[in-house]
Order: sequence, then structure tokens, then C-alpha cells
Amino acid sequence: MVKKISMLALAGLIALPAVASASGGASSNDLERKIEELSMQLDQLKAQMAKGSNADLSELQESVSDLEDRSEAWDLSARFKFYGDYRARLDYFRGTGVFGTVYKSDTLWTNRFRLNMRVKATDNVEFKARLAMYKAWGMQSTPQGLSNGYPIFDGNATRTPADSALRVDRAFVNWNNIGGAPIWFSIGRRPTTDGPPAQMRMGTDERMATPVAYMDWPFDGISAGYAYRWGTEAMGTGRIRFCYGRGFEDGLEAQDGISNTVDDTDFAGLSWDVMKKGDRFLNIQSFMAFDVFNYPAFESDFVNFGASMSPADGGFGPQMNIGNLLHSSLVYQDKMADINFFAVGGWSQSDPNDNGMFNDAAGMIAQGMMAQGVPQNQVPGALGMMGITDPDLAAHTSSESGYSVYVGGRYDIDAIGLKVGLEYNYGSEYWISMAPGHDDMFQNAKLSTRGSVYEVYGIYDLPTGDAISKYAKTFIRFGYQRYEFDYSGSADWNLKPYDYGNASDLATMRALGMDPIETADQIYLTFEAFF
Repeated sequence: MVKKISMLALAGLIALPAVASASGGASSNDLERKIEELSMQLDQLKAQMAKGSNADLSELQESVSDLEDRSEAWDLSARFKFYGDYRARLDYFRGTGVFGTVYKSDTLWTNRFRLNMRVKATDNVEFKARLAMYKAWGMQSTPQGLSNGYPIFDGNATRTPADSALRVDRAFVNWNNIGGAPIWFSIGRRPTTDGPPAQMRMGTDERMATPVAYMDWPFDGISAGYAYRWGTEAMGTGRIRFCYGRGFEDGLEAQDGISNTVDDTDFAGLSWDVMKKGDRFLNIQSFMAFDVFNYPAFESDFVNFGASMSPADGGFGPQMNIGNLLHSSLVYQDKMADINFFAVGGWSQSDPNDNGMFNDAAGMIAQGMMAQGVPQNQVPGALGMMGITDPDLAAHTSSESGYSVYVGGRYDIDAIGLKVGLEYNYGSEYWISMAPGHDDMFQNAKLSTRGSVYEVYGIYDLPTGDAISKYAKTFIRFGYQRYEFDYSGSADWNLKPYDYGNASDLATMRALGMDPIETADQIYLTFEAFF
């Protein structure tokens, strides 16, 4: 406003001589004097305008400098991306044991909150993390019977309801484009839970982990990979990665030849995305678990103390390595029109050491009796009083193979925001899945089942208005699972799988006081919000 007035005044001063001349009444001396006065006033106005401009310029420079200072802080903050999800879940479960025992939970409510973070350090180095809280309503510990009765350990932390602590679920650094090539290196707590095709029934529709769902185990490790293009549009892209991780750390070991030492348990293998084009995806995976433990280190010192007791006293016996496990799988998934579908196959093979895998429980009790001083010739009589006539006292050191098949599909009705899915999986007598981090509530992962599981589910996208966040998604998920077990010990590589259709195995289980679940029904309902 000041500048506008000054310019108008200046224009008026310049116009005055012309006005004075037109009047015809002034002398030349008067005109000279007027011109001198006007010149002085013009100089004063120029000085004032210059002073004002310098002040304005100075103020502008200060504002720009302030913005630059703040922009650096804004830039640092903008590098951090936070997003997360919340899930409330209600479960009903009813199982029937081989000998008729009923296991039931009418209502189990759980809360799960997860917070994700991504931040770039350089153009090619990125950090990713996820924190998770997962608990049952009304408890600060794991409810009885969840995770097949296993307490919390490294392989199921953040994946089994526990307390309200916010724990690190994933935390790793990726170094991409190494040397300008499509090669990367990654290290940290790995994204190894809810692998494909789990995203289909969980409603995320985006791949959530590196390995196939049979390897559902949060662990710490490294991976190195190479990405490529097939060169034909129909095949799309692919990538192959080498993965290494630690499943159990024993710490400092005494090398005195007397102490019972347990070696660390390590994982190593390859995961190959053979091709990825739109919804079409093919992956082959193979890994070895070295020096597998008979049981892990649980969070509870009390449980660890009890586990150290012999089987005859109700414990697991001393912690020890029992051999290696080889595991391979293949998954193919695709979409035709509004139908998503997949087919998965898995194969496992045990490689026991002298301690054995799939040992006869009766034989282990017999060994415990002998360890407590019962003569071996008296053990059969003692077991005979229990109804066990022919226990295998030797450790089972033979290699055993198992397999699993898993198929399913989902029909998307986008017009009403509804998705309906159906799945089936079957596991053989000696099938082993590495899935302590599974997302199923009561049984030790449906994909570990030695027998059949049928599941039907629905996902309904709630009409919650326009999305504020690009991660926004709100839906309810409801489903029913039917378990039909053929053998005992799903996911367990320690004990012999007892055949529910074999009279001798049934007699042994009865004598041992075992009544494992033969059939079960589970119904679940979730409310999930991603933000």
C-alpha cells in the first residue's frame, strides 16, 4: 500500500510542471524554484522507497532463511513413513479327543495392534520395521491351549497372544542396487510370517513375507538376492535369494566333554520367485534346518525347569539336538476374471542323529525308567501294567518323509465389497511344517495338520467413506474351519505320529493317558482396520 501511494505521489510531482506551464501565470524564477523543490522532494521519495525496499528485502531474506532452516527438519521427518493396523478377533472352538474328551472355548477375544515404519538413509539403503502387541482380552499371558500349548519363544513371539507389550516383530535393513546392479543385501529380524498365499484369506492382497506359508517362523538372519526380467511380457519379472537365519542361540557352551552342550539351530536355503506378472506368481523354495532342538528356550524359567525333567516325570528330558530337517515347497497363484486361486505343495524329510526323531513315547518313558535305576528286564513288566506291550526302546534314527497339499480360491464380488473363499489342505503321517508363527488360534497351524482341514471364509469391505490414507482399508473377516486329524503330534518332530485308525496305537495312547484331538470346529470373526 505504501509503495502504491508513493508511486502516485511521484506521478503527481512529475505532472506539476506541465500544469504550471499551462496556467501561464508564473515567472521563470518561480518555475526554477518549483523545479528545485520538486527535485528535492523526488530525491526524498527515492530515498524513502529505497529504504522501504531494503527493509522489505531484508524481511523477505529472513523469511526465506527461516523456511530453509525448517525445511531441513521437515525433510528429515518426511523420510519416516508410519502406518499400521488393528484387529479385534473373536473365536469359538470345540474339539473332540480320540477317546471322547471335549475341549471347548465359547468365546476368546483378542486385540492385535501393529505399527510399521519405513525410512531411507540413502538412495539405496532403507530400514523397515514392525512393532506388534497381541493379547487376549482379560489376560496378560497366553491362554491355555493356544499354540498347541507351547509357551512364548523366539519362533512365536508377537504371533501368539501374550501381554500388552509392544515388541519388535520385524526390523531389517535393505541395501539395494549394489554396484548399480539388480542385487540386494538384507539383514535383521526377517519378514518371514504370513507368506503366500496367506494374503488371499487375510484380505491384504499384497505379499506379506518372503517364504511360502509352510515356513511361518519369525527369525533373525540375512538374505542376498538378484532380480531379473524374463525378456517376454508374459513372464514378467523374477528374483532369487539366498537366506540364512538362526532359529535358536545356545550361548556360551562348556567344551569339557562332560557338560551337555546344545548346538545352535540354523536355517539356510533358497527362495526363488520364478516369475511374477500381475496376479500370476510362481515360487520354489528349499531350505535346511540344521541341528534342530527337541524343544526351544521358552520365556518362562519355570517351564524350562519342568521341561528339563525326564519323560517319566512328565518333562521333555534334557534339551538336546536331534538332527536336521530338509524342507521344500512350491506355490502357484493366479487370477481369472474375479476368481483368485492357488495350489501349494510341500515336502519334508527328517535326518535324525543318534537321539532320534519321531521316537515312540512309550520307549522314551522306558528310557526314563532305566535312567532312574529300573533294570531293563523289569521295564517291560512295568509298561505292561500300563497296557503297553511292545515299546520301541531304541531311538528312531531312520529318515522319514512327509508331504502336504494346499489348494484354494476366492471369488471377489466388487459391486458389494464382498469376497468369498474356500480352502483345503492335507498333511501326511510324517509331514512337518515350520510354522510356530502361524495365525490360527487354537491348533498348531492348520498347515501343520496331519490329516485334513476345510475352511470357508468371507471378507466384507466396510463402507467407511473416502480414504484419508493410501493404506486405508477396513473390513470384517469371518470363517469356519473343520479339522479332521489322522495322526497325532502335528508339527512335532519328537514323538511318533500315532495312527488314530490303528488299534495298537490307540491302546498305547490310552495307556499313556493321551487323548489328542481328532476332530475340531472353529469359527472366527474379525474387525480389521489398516491406516
